[in-house]
Amino acid sequence: MKPVFDISVLNKEQVEAVETTDGAVLVLAGAGTGKTRVLTSRIAYIVSQNLCKIGEILAVTFTNKAAREMKERALVLLSKTHTPVDGELLWIGTFHALALRMIRPFHEKFDRSRNFTIIDADDQLRLIKKIMREHEIDDKKYAPKQMAYHINRWKDQCRDKDEARKMAQRFSTEEVASKIYSQYQDALKTVDAIDFGDILKISIELFKYSPQILETYQNKFKYIMVDEYQDTNVAQYMWLRLLSMNHGNICCVGDDDQSIYSWRGADVGNILKFDRDFKNPKVVRLGQNYRSTKNIIRAASGLISNNSMRMKKEFWTDGDVGLPLIVKSLSDPISEACFIGNLIESKKRNGIKYSDMAILVRAAFQTRAFEERLLALGVPYIIIGGIKFYERKEVKDAVAYLKLTVNEDDGIAFERIVNIPKRGIGTSTINKIYAIATEENISLPMAGKKFVESNDGQTIVRLREFFEKIDRWRQIIESTNPSELMQCILNESGYIDMLNELKTIESEAKLETLNELINALKGFDSIHEFLDYISLVLDNADSVEEDRVVISTIHAAKGLEYHSVFIPGFEENILPHQKSIAEKGDIGIEEERRLCYVAITRAKKETYITLCSKRNMYGTYESMQYSQPSRFLYDIPKESLKIL
Repeated sequence: MKPVFDISVLNKEQVEAVETTDGAVLVLAGAGTGKTRVLTSRIAYIVSQNLCKIGEILAVTFTNKAAREMKERALVLLSKTHTPVDGELLWIGTFHALALRMIRPFHEKFDRSRNFTIIDADDQLRLIKKIMREHEIDDKKYAPKQMAYHINRWKDQCRDKDEARKMAQRFSTEEVASKIYSQYQDALKTVDAIDFGDILKISIELFKYSPQILETYQNKFKYIMVDEYQDTNVAQYMWLRLLSMNHGNICCVGDDDQSIYSWRGADVGNILKFDRDFKNPKVVRLGQNYRSTKNIIRAASGLISNNSMRMKKEFWTDGDVGLPLIVKSLSDPISEACFIGNLIESKKRNGIKYSDMAILVRAAFQTRAFEERLLALGVPYIIIGGIKFYERKEVKDAVAYLKLTVNEDDGIAFERIVNIPKRGIGTSTINKIYAIATEENISLPMAGKKFVESNDGQTIVRLREFFEKIDRWRQIIESTNPSELMQCILNESGYIDMLNELKTIESEAKLETLNELINALKGFDSIHEFLDYISLVLDNADSVEEDRVVISTIHAAKGLEYHSVFIPGFEENILPHQKSIAEKGDIGIEEERRLCYVAITRAKKETYITLCSKRNMYGTYESMQYSQPSRFLYDIPKESLKIL
């Protein structure tokens, strides 16, 4: 007789979530409460109890890594019950992977061949650019990335090209995007492809207009399980609703307090209205935290209780009381980086691994000061959720402008930025310049100037203007401080205007990064000194050590945990971020508070909060502006804090 599933390792609430197999179940799983254990145990329990076969469970996650982990852990649990299963029959995967698996057999219904391809973001952008050229749409006025953003959001909302055109605001970028949307979909059909946004949208359309297909999958999957339900968007929500309508056996695990992805379409309302969407649901609250100390839990609970849009839940631990959250106010970002860097070194000497310490930032521009301090200390680090500061494209572009301004023969810098922003200088023109350089044995920029002298046309006019700007900047190198020169170059080159016109989350982050670069240049007496420093930084940047301090955005840190967590920039306009305050008001403040909650709950033993009394956010020439402590500091119970 095979052993029954062992529930002794689960707590009372986890057992309830695992054994409630009939109907809809919402498992509210706070940070560190064992949600993955519940999902995998539930799969093993259902199969070991012969409630269905292994291939009749649909388990949905957001990342391939999470899907692999869920599958491996479920199979290990099943092996302990001696239940023979074929892991290949498991339908565990991301929304897109599972939906693609469902729609491919029905390719003819959406006019594709059996071997249709899925294009990635780069191919999508190339196709949109091609359409814009063919229809003479100015890609400087209407950035292709912005067009792609609108199209992807419409698909996430399950809106077709006709709906998009109706809802688009007149005389706006949306209206232009809605016209491109129609042509873009036709182009995809022509090349026998779909994009990622199409996968769920097509799946939902198949379910709606071919009821027999929906019925096939409804009958196939007796149980549906969903991880991180608070992060679902409209399309994902609709897809799950349709698949579960017949039997209603859906178990969603999530935490409304960790809903931090509205900027990519996630709707916290999906989890908040679960009891209205599904008939007589069972709500199980996992409150016991297995990660953090009592002080960290008390601080996080006190903070998040100030949100009004949330489902009430208790959050507790049997663990140690632990240390209070340490709060330290510093004079400026350099002092902040020194304080945290010294703490990291001290903790390393006391036996804590570098890899068990994390600096969690709200905005990418914050990483620069920490990277430079850790490099100076010889502390290895890794960036998660981004690229090292001086390796980011926008920084390398700006530095290339500086290099060409300093050295008129720098061919690598010339080729990198001669067409950024776009000046109509394409591969054909560059090849002609290369030919001159080779024939006359001169540098690429010098060949470019010769090419300008012997040709005419609109491209030549733009190239001549480019060289004139470089020459003008070269003349003021010695009389202008490095920071002002960088500001001047970025403005006069059109680089700042290019990013401003994009009006995307990515372009705004790039603007913040460039402002921080301008701030960084204030610490150097000359451009030459800065460029020498950059060379040394890039030379020392590649550490082969596995034991490295983590520098991460808070968004990218979700789901991870560390012994010691440092949260810098605990100030108004950083955390909460100024953009969220300006654009979303109270809703934005609540999401920022959830971000803060996520940051605090990454820590197992220690949390350090730092803030600066002065900070230069915008790269201006004036002195630093005074900063105000984050309003979230006052949401945390005083007894959980220690002010240094």
